[in-house]
Amino acid sequence: MNLIERITIEPGKCGGRPCIRGLRIRVKDVLGLLASGASHQEILEDYPDLEEADILAALSYAAEQSDHLILHAA
Repeated sequence: MNLIERITIEPGKCGGRPCIRGLRIRVKDVLGLLASGASHQEILEDYPDLEEADILAALSYAAEQSDHLILHAA
């Protein structure tokens, strides 16, 4: 499975925000934990349904989302 395929968006789940593999664990939550200094192991212990590849998928998704063209009006 491609990492990015682990990210799902369902209109009726978590307000349509990106989640991990259809679980009610948002990409934003995983990224927030990483940003606050949590290790991969700590996250996996706190969320036993997650896998290491899910954390990497969240990071990959964030990287893809940040790579877009910004147009400035003159």
